[in-house]
Amino acid sequence: MCGIAGALDLTGRRMFPMDRAVAMTRAIAHRGPDAEGIHREPGVFLGARRLSIVDLAGGFQPMTNEDGSIWVAFNGELYEDDHLRRELIAQGHRLSTRCDTEIWVHLFEDYGEGAFRAARGQFAVSLWDRNARTLHLARDRVGICPLFTAERDGWLLWASEIKALLASGLVDPEPDPRGLDYFFNTFSGSVRRTCFRGVDLLPPGHFLRVDADSGHRREVTYWDLDFPDAGRGRREADPDALIGEFEGILRGAVRRRLRGDVPVVSYISGGLDSAIVLGLAGQERGSPLPSYSVALDRAGPDERSKATEAADGLGSPLTLVEMSKSRIADAFPELILAAEMPVMDTACATLLRLAQSVHSSGYKVALTGEGADEAMAGYPWHRMHAVRDRFKARWGETLPRIGREWFLDRISRDPRGRNPRFPVRGARVAQQELYDMLGQSRCRVYSESMWARLDGYDAYGADMGIAHPRFDRWDALNQSLYLGYKVMLPGLLLAGKGDRVAMNASVETRYPLLDEEVVSFCAELAPEYKLRGRVDKWLLREVARRVLPRPIGEKVASRPKEMFRASLSRTFLGPHRPGWVDQLLSPESLSRTGFFDPEAVAAEAARRKWFPRVTPRQGGMDLSLTMVIATQLWHHSYCGGGLCDLPTWSRPSLSPADLSIPDASASFAHSATAAGV
Repeated sequence: MCGIAGALDLTGRRMFPMDRAVAMTRAIAHRGPDAEGIHREPGVFLGARRLSIVDLAGGFQPMTNEDGSIWVAFNGELYEDDHLRRELIAQGHRLSTRCDTEIWVHLFEDYGEGAFRAARGQFAVSLWDRNARTLHLARDRVGICPLFTAERDGWLLWASEIKALLASGLVDPEPDPRGLDYFFNTFSGSVRRTCFRGVDLLPPGHFLRVDADSGHRREVTYWDLDFPDAGRGRREADPDALIGEFEGILRGAVRRRLRGDVPVVSYISGGLDSAIVLGLAGQERGSPLPSYSVALDRAGPDERSKATEAADGLGSPLTLVEMSKSRIADAFPELILAAEMPVMDTACATLLRLAQSVHSSGYKVALTGEGADEAMAGYPWHRMHAVRDRFKARWGETLPRIGREWFLDRISRDPRGRNPRFPVRGARVAQQELYDMLGQSRCRVYSESMWARLDGYDAYGADMGIAHPRFDRWDALNQSLYLGYKVMLPGLLLAGKGDRVAMNASVETRYPLLDEEVVSFCAELAPEYKLRGRVDKWLLREVARRVLPRPIGEKVASRPKEMFRASLSRTFLGPHRPGWVDQLLSPESLSRTGFFDPEAVAAEAARRKWFPRVTPRQGGMDLSLTMVIATQLWHHSYCGGGLCDLPTWSRPSLSPADLSIPDASASFAHSATAAGV
């Protein structure tokens, strides 16, 4: 993977200043410590930082085609590039490297905008067509690789991270209350809106076409997840046929993600998803991969014993990264800088340290098990939702009318007795009670100023991205799964727990369970192959029993899902909390940002002392206070500082020597001559 940045003049053919271009690429140097490249011409700039994984010597970016008419800067990996390479060569293209970046320029020549659908992998790509004077920006199907945009002073700017946009000197770090409110409602970032005013995120499965001369823009959904109509999901009389087919698809997905000229490792938690990825990777490679896991001392559920058992059972040499509540708290300021948004999940801090351990051991690529819970209903709220629906179906119609109405009303309430809203396209999705709890938590601490700045904003509107025309025709479980793919997966798991923390340590994470074939296969299945009774990921568990050695295969196939999250209260609200927490919660700091009511925050902290044990009510208070802490820390880190003693982000300082980077066109001319182009 790499980091990319760029700018397009929407007013003419100005040359983008070299100091701004270099500042943008230097701000994301951690994404690509191996090489830096810049291409500038009147009206456009493309920049890249490279993390060398395939064709270590030949993948210089930005890269162009034979005649220099199409330029590309690309972050990610294409997993079927050998097939595409053979196809392009057969059509007369001459390729001078083994790098998949070169595939893009020729693929775009032949397919045009169809190139994005033809490409399989994880990517964020910028393509400049000099002859047509058009720019295309695109992201992969599920949102593994980020791509942010902003428009300032007649320039359209884009980059893999917001830091690069800020480093341009054209984008001021101003908070967007609506972006913050979306996060507070969903625990995740939006697929489109960020926490910075005027900074947007290109949604997964989309491309943006911009005409440089007219400024006209067209955003297109080139891919979206789809499900069968309710009751029409795929079923087989013999489940073994499905198990065997799924095994083959999983093996292919893992095999494709082992490619590269550097060694690959794998994360392991001891649960089903990471174990099956690690096990299949070892089988496909012919020897076990090294594995990495987190060991908590006392701050929450410890994965140490299960991870050790799984790694031993699969023959994998395991490295454990020791974490404690103090180490988690110490990592949080660094985490917020990496994520560029508030984060309330303590697991993100442990994954930051895990990636740093992988990097310090000399590795650049790690496999992960993310994606199975989204595909096959692996979260607790899916099971709870299904149990409630079955209970309602069995008993709701047997009661007298008055009793039935009371009963149905009661089981449609959350534990606090409040009637839930159904704002997600009118559907009662499995995540709604979680969203209700988050929404209530924010209501306890928002200031009047914050409510006024929101001006009636609805987090369940366009920013949630639930616009599929067939949504209302799907099974209820699939509606909830679709919501997971649109909200928590791209907004948290692939952001604060994925790309941002891994690439902060110069590590590329790969996701076999988010392979397009895996996602599409699971989407076609009838719900009972995903959630059977109270057993989630049923079909994946059956594959594990078949392909993993005994006894570990049976053990991981029988383990329930455990949500990894070290205690928020012990980490940030206990007696040994870091000093910066109290600084961020001080009335002066709260008044300075204006998001939260200082008296309400103080009252919430005081009430929490009356509930020293972990209870639902204390959990809500912990969420409220942690929400405040994370937001204050984010504001301090990026929007001017002054709230606590922690350091803040700053624009890279450049010397005259830093501005002497040769244009990528010179490198292209040399490599093309050497290749006889």
